[in-house]
Amino acid sequence: MRKEIAPSELILNADGSVYHLHLKPENLASLIFTVGDPDRVQLVSQYFDEIEFKTQKREFITHTGRIGKTRVTVMSTGMGTDNIEILMTELDALVNINLETREVKPINKSLQIIRLGTSGAMQYDIPVGSLLASSKAIGLDTLMQFYPNLSNSQVWGNLIKKELNLDFYPYQAEASQLLLEKLDSRFRMGITLTCPGFYAPQGRTVRLKPKLDNMLEKLSSLEISREKLTNFEMETAGYYALGALLGHEVLSLNAIIANRNKGEFDKEPEKTVDLLIRTALKLFIKK
Repeated sequence: MRKEIAPSELILNADGSVYHLHLKPENLASLIFTVGDPDRVQLVSQYFDEIEFKTQKREFITHTGRIGKTRVTVMSTGMGTDNIEILMTELDALVNINLETREVKPINKSLQIIRLGTSGAMQYDIPVGSLLASSKAIGLDTLMQFYPNLSNSQVWGNLIKKELNLDFYPYQAEASQLLLEKLDSRFRMGITLTCPGFYAPQGRTVRLKPKLDNMLEKLSSLEISREKLTNFEMETAGYYALGALLGHEVLSLNAIIANRNKGEFDKEPEKTVDLLIRTALKLFIKK
């Protein structure tokens, strides 16, 4: 007999939708594009042939529609792996839990989730305005201290812990090979560092000096098997870790709008983001 999930553990709204995303199963496509900024949702859905559903709750905005014969969802997440934990858990609940009986379904359904985000490069040879796919990500946040261990290699997490003298182990998670294989030469492959903040956790100094000295220089010089860390952002490792544990195909694609070592910022970031959106839609949607 399957165990019922208590109302306090999986909270539903009065209309039966999941609590934070405000979605019902029928509102969600199996192919999902995510963006951090709520204003970017319509930048993606403007390329839909039709939009059949829209909703918003807090920073989570969702548009579901069609491009050709393909049903597709785009939704905003806000920033940080704390938001990604909510997103991934509730997306999984929508397809793998019977919300009426509160029981886990006997057969697991796998979603395809593709993050379309912005990022800052940490290597000199990654130009502003380019596109980068995260083949793996290392989380400097503590989200995975609360979930089961990942089965993949943790060599990058162990190296970063040693180099920065951290009190915890960063976690390493992998992109979906199924989705990576759909990319072409317009994307550079990279190893992404997911940070729990935008300023000091990424080595930036404004008024407060970061506790970790020369963080950018130390991290950008690390190398394993001729590979180096390529970029900073704030969500990818959380996506990959929870995707692996829950059984979903997840990929993070990055518009590089800054180069930290060169001190450069994209003069036209909107164009780079639009390039990322249009390129991803063409690669992952067959009309």
